[in-house]
Amino acid sequence: MHSNKGKDFDDNENLDRWLLTYADLITLLLAFFIVMYSVSRIDAGKFGKVTDALTNVFKGPELGIKSTRDLSSEFVINKQLSRGNLGVLQTQIQKITHQLDIDTQVSADLQTRGLVIHISESAFFDPGKAELKNQAMMILDLLSVQLLKIPNHIRVEGHTDNIPIHTAQFPSNWELSSSRAIACLRYLVDKIGFPPDRISAVGYAEFRSIATNETPEGRTQNRRVDIVILNQETTYLEPENFTYDSLNNGIDQPPDTSNAIYPDSLQ
Repeated sequence: MHSNKGKDFDDNENLDRWLLTYADLITLLLAFFIVMYSVSRIDAGKFGKVTDALTNVFKGPELGIKSTRDLSSEFVINKQLSRGNLGVLQTQIQKITHQLDIDTQVSADLQTRGLVIHISESAFFDPGKAELKNQAMMILDLLSVQLLKIPNHIRVEGHTDNIPIHTAQFPSNWELSSSRAIACLRYLVDKIGFPPDRISAVGYAEFRSIATNETPEGRTQNRRVDIVILNQETTYLEPENFTYDSLNNGIDQPPDTSNAIYPDSLQ
């Protein structure tokens, strides 16, 4: 007897991925207004790259949707993205940042805990400061279009190099890294309207380095903000799922994901 179990799984995965293509369409509209605002400061060559990027955003990737089964938008939007779908989002972000010529400042890395978007200090902050640059706000505006469409928890992480800082505002790198993460969080919550119960901020100072601190190049890589889109399993472990309200609504146990199936490249 032929089983439809595998087919049903593929259909659900493809329907979930449709959300990412829909989010790209919204990204196009936001990016258009950002480009109109900043066009006076870029040359014709740069403008051509931006135009190409927006065209690619509008087209979106080929997701190979095979099922026409009706599924409500509410169900799709409220389903946390698994690692497989986060991989599709990673590809889209990499494509957009490359087309906008900011891939040296913004990169996406798929890890066990979820999708990590690395943003260099130079794109967001002046040295030793925690006030967002205009460019930082533009990047957060673009990213927020994707982030708002998925219910996964978002963690904003601040990182520094190992050079000590001793100022009245920042006695150490702990305060600097935490303040930078909070600055990003406050912008997403206060200006963008991101749900405050789905986002958190943490500062790691110099203790989560991704490169050596023995060279200027390595220290540059370590001075960053990471926006982490936690995967389905990790999101369910966040405190928001164990608050008074959620426990009284019967949401006291995360789903069983022991039998979850992922693409071979992500296992």
